[in-house]
Amino acid sequence: MTPRLFTRERLGAELARFDAVIDTRTPAEFALDHIPGAINVPVLSDAERIEIGTLYRQESPFVARKRGAVLVARNIAHHLEVNFSDKPKTWRPLVYCWRGGQRSAAMTHVLGEIGWNALQLEGGYKGFRQTVVADLARFCDVFQFRVLCGPTGSGKSALLRAMSDFAQVLDLESLARHRGSLLGAIDDVEQPAQKAFETALWQTLRGFDAKRPVFVESEGARIGRLSLPLAFTRALRSSPCVVIETPDVLRIAHLLVQYPAWQKAPDKLSARLMALVGLHSRAKVARWQAMIAERSWTELVAALLHDHYDPAYRRSLESEFVQLKSAKRVRLDSFDAVSLLHAAHEISALGETGALAPSAAPKAHAETSAAR
Repeated sequence: MTPRLFTRERLGAELARFDAVIDTRTPAEFALDHIPGAINVPVLSDAERIEIGTLYRQESPFVARKRGAVLVARNIAHHLEVNFSDKPKTWRPLVYCWRGGQRSAAMTHVLGEIGWNALQLEGGYKGFRQTVVADLARFCDVFQFRVLCGPTGSGKSALLRAMSDFAQVLDLESLARHRGSLLGAIDDVEQPAQKAFETALWQTLRGFDAKRPVFVESEGARIGRLSLPLAFTRALRSSPCVVIETPDVLRIAHLLVQYPAWQKAPDKLSARLMALVGLHSRAKVARWQAMIAERSWTELVAALLHDHYDPAYRRSLESEFVQLKSAKRVRLDSFDAVSLLHAAHEISALGETGALAPSAAPKAHAETSAAR
């Protein structure tokens, strides 16, 4: 009996109709990326998949399939007892593997024979990945992006969080688990794999209303070790902007609150600043390192902003965000909740009323990136 197929073209619109999405790939494959909401129910472990691949190459496909059948049958039996025994007859799962092959076919077949309405995803994860790539390119033409610009520490991320309850917000740094600069690593949080980042971006955007603007922070082509899709970078850089103006003293205080981990690891911070040698003289970097040794945190932040971040960010904005000259400006004089909410509503109103309507600006180039 051939498993019933579910075409990937229907995935975006009908994914939520399934009671479960079952990823039958190995844990290592699943960890790199998977369909949002999927659970990992592997029919082969990481070690077993390597074993079968070795048999296929060194002995024969027949020997590999024979051994693979033993392992797959054993693992499916285990999952039936442990993971699926409490499922009602009406349970409707979607099953997939790498490209809609034997692993998901075996699981779908067994579930179907039991009486569950199980479907196999045509093309598997590979087909899903093609959908993500195609949709991300299409979203660049569908959505109206409104870009929050402002120097490091001006409160762009805080404003996006304040807007998230009443506006459509795309928080790229949250999705990337990185604040986007040389010192932007979030404590010990590991960034997702590139494909997982793009899947999270896809999942967020597909939940938005194309008739309403999407507010996003100005970012470079890379956020930490992750890259924004090229078409997406170009779309942001050709979109209307709003500039956040925050006094320097507030920016410094805000950054000291936002980056406590570096103050707890001065040796690590000092070593990290060595990456700026080449952009700045060794003598200047040594002065910054001396401030670290003296725990002169306010002076250090002020110096880094003045000498590195602000000039680099200004050059980046002026050369890459083509609608910057026509940008509206919003003043932020405090990071208390009331001030953030007031500024957030002001920004939202500019975007929703058309005050940030796009001009006939040329498409921006994506070869350069914002300040690191």
